[in-house]
Amino acid sequence: MKNKLVLIDGNSIAYRAFFALPLLSTNKGIYTNAVYGFTTMLLKVLEEEKPTHMLVAFDAGKTTFRHKNYQEYKGGRQKTPSELSEQFPFIRELLDAFNIPRYELDQYEADDIIGTLSKKAEEEDWEVKVFSGDKDLLQLVSDHVTVAVTKKGITDVDTYNIEALHEKYGLSPDQIIDMKALMGDKSDNIPGVPGVGEKTALKLLHEFGTVDKVLESIDQISGKKMKERLEENRDQALMSKELVTILRETPVEISISDLQLSEYNKQKISDLFKELEFKSLLGKFSDDSLEEQEMLDEEMNYEIVEEITPEMFVSPTALVVEVNDENYHNAPIQGIGFVNEKGRFYLSTEKALTSDYFKQWAKDPGQEKLTFDAKRAIVSLGWHEVDLEGVNFDLLIASYLLNPAESSHDVADIANRRGYANVQHDEVVYGKGAKRKIPEEDVLSEHLIRKADALFRLYEQVSEELKENSQYELFSELEMPLSVVLGKMERQGVEVDVNRLENMGKEVDEKLQRLGKEIHELAGVEFNVNSPKQLGEILFEKLQLPVVKKTKTGYSTSADVLEKLADKHEIIPKILDYRQLGKLYSTYIEGLLKVVNKESNKIHTRFNQAITQTGRLSSTDPNLQNIPIRLEEGRKIRQAFIPAQDDWVIFAADYSQIELRVLAHIAKDEKLIDAFNEGMDIHTKTAMDVFGAKEEEVTADMRRHAKAVNFGIVYGISDYGLSQSLGITRKEAAAFIERYLESFPGVKAYMDDIIQQAKRDGFVTTLLNRRRYLPEINSRNFNLRSFAERTAMNTPIQGTAADIIKLAMVEMAKRLESEGLETKMLLQVHDELIFEVPKCEVDVLKKIVPEVMESALSLDVPLRVDYSYGSTWYDAK
Repeated sequence: MKNKLVLIDGNSIAYRAFFALPLLSTNKGIYTNAVYGFTTMLLKVLEEEKPTHMLVAFDAGKTTFRHKNYQEYKGGRQKTPSELSEQFPFIRELLDAFNIPRYELDQYEADDIIGTLSKKAEEEDWEVKVFSGDKDLLQLVSDHVTVAVTKKGITDVDTYNIEALHEKYGLSPDQIIDMKALMGDKSDNIPGVPGVGEKTALKLLHEFGTVDKVLESIDQISGKKMKERLEENRDQALMSKELVTILRETPVEISISDLQLSEYNKQKISDLFKELEFKSLLGKFSDDSLEEQEMLDEEMNYEIVEEITPEMFVSPTALVVEVNDENYHNAPIQGIGFVNEKGRFYLSTEKALTSDYFKQWAKDPGQEKLTFDAKRAIVSLGWHEVDLEGVNFDLLIASYLLNPAESSHDVADIANRRGYANVQHDEVVYGKGAKRKIPEEDVLSEHLIRKADALFRLYEQVSEELKENSQYELFSELEMPLSVVLGKMERQGVEVDVNRLENMGKEVDEKLQRLGKEIHELAGVEFNVNSPKQLGEILFEKLQLPVVKKTKTGYSTSADVLEKLADKHEIIPKILDYRQLGKLYSTYIEGLLKVVNKESNKIHTRFNQAITQTGRLSSTDPNLQNIPIRLEEGRKIRQAFIPAQDDWVIFAADYSQIELRVLAHIAKDEKLIDAFNEGMDIHTKTAMDVFGAKEEEVTADMRRHAKAVNFGIVYGISDYGLSQSLGITRKEAAAFIERYLESFPGVKAYMDDIIQQAKRDGFVTTLLNRRRYLPEINSRNFNLRSFAERTAMNTPIQGTAADIIKLAMVEMAKRLESEGLETKMLLQVHDELIFEVPKCEVDVLKKIVPEVMESALSLDVPLRVDYSYGSTWYDAK
């Protein structure tokens, strides 16, 4: 088989990918769009080209031998956005996982490496294909070398051999050098001849052949101005030719035989794709199957209880309430296991739920219980009319607080991390996917007992670790009481007006039908609007709209592509509306109707207390924190959420600019503190300081810019990020950030200090001692280090804001009880609390809700709460 060498211009393809795709990032904030684009291109190349040998070449540094001839070479380039430069280490890691050679050479560019190796391969009669986003490499085309140049997308390329090159430009490969020399190149700051573009350069070369011949034949060229330009810029043209000529004799230290492809590392690729959250690509490389059996350290003796007696229950008791269902609301309990000084006991569900002794013990707050996921136990028993009180230890919450970055906090993994390998993973016992089933009682009972035994053994060790970290108060005074509050909120649920939701579905469906007809009329033909293939053909072939991006299967019709075409044809805004409404219908109307509990006629979301690394709560099954409210139809979905009783209302209260208030306190910035204490609009105040304007001189645009920086600054927003969000140049954005930091020196000092503290300690904390570890803060990997620095700045702010609303929830639950009110707390949505309230208690709520929420934590600036209420959640906003 003939050898085939593929050479990729790494920097060029990465740049193209970065600017072709929206700014994607993982849940941890790692930017991934360039890596993702690069990966899709790489997979396509491997699949379609089937190379035997391969290399990705990178530029080695900012200076090259070309700078000696022309110091301004590439001088006009803006600094690489940090969002892109942070991704290069991942691209290199990706290549290593695929066992694809990569190479860079000091003082030379990737083009020169590619030029040298392609020449060596030609001499050996190999087939060579070069991939780049830069047409400069067309000069390498030959009988053996083809060059693929990316178009606007990343996987869509124009491929040139000698014939294609001649057909496109009427030039030979060598003449590409002459064309670039005459017209110059703004991106590389190559001057060329001013006033000569591609069209003029081609005309001159078709007539005279080369730059040298053009300069020799100035007298024969028509047009006085053109003659003058060529004469005046003779030396510049010749220098430009030198600059654009790719060197094909560089001192590379690898031979083409070194570039043979070998088997890739499937596990490394899978791990990297998981880290980068490339879910769509994971299937090809992931091998997540657990071992069918896990070896256990020791036998476990326990009693399957036939008769429950009060003597079995002593303090403390480790309790496991097993619900073999992710959504534990109204799900059957499989069994109950508990371990204490008296022994290890397994109770069948029937025996436990019919035993007065068990119910009394469960309800007794004086009987200390140790659990894993207290909220889950409280709720699942609650559905069976068993109250669970006296829970003062939760291994899930404790493990999460000790290190929220751990990928798993299930009992088996927590135990294994502490050298206690006596617990199997649930998947081993129950099976996975379609094979999942409840095992025989002897297997099930032993599994529960092993979990309870691990709880009992680890309780003191883990509690001690929390104390050593100064986190025990956070655990016992905030998170443990909160789990009880959340459990009650979940059991309470939110009443849903099913008829109203169904009617909304009909309205949205009718609007979808109407929009569909309008789209068909504008297209001049009926087609499936939901089919990207059919839609692409309509837009780019029938309607002849400009192609923005292509994919492996055809034209891209992704949201970012359509948004770029929004002003090109009136069909585009209608398609965007159609898609939004379609998602609204399927995800939020049909989706919500599916999860209405048939027994309670309510939706019972689950609040996740141990997932986010900042301490924020999240909501699942369904996610009620994420109902889209930018679209009016989305906002209207909240009309279906109503009080559970007549003559009640929905009451909503939310913190005003809580993260900026926390920033003012933590940074001790006098200007920010004064602004909040004086009750000023903080965005107007920022605009005044940054723009040097009086309050009455601040325009809406100035305030918008100030708002973007206020909310972005502690997230480590860069000039590129700000320029994208505001639609301004990077230079303007950089100047704005600089003026902001000059205006608020306390913020600048905080940002610098917190990074240094993180580098010293390896973690940062909130005001309540919630920790986030940052192992990458001292990494040599620029990407990882930069992400860690952004995280260090943000976590104390966002995490403290999360702690404050949690404190408010715990105190609010106490206050409602002490006041003897019927009001129920229903939901937490980021910085907002939602209640259902009897109308006769509204005036009391108006007083106590702001009182409790605003006094949750004492800061140097006042916390402010806004509230509203109405007959539905929609009306309360």
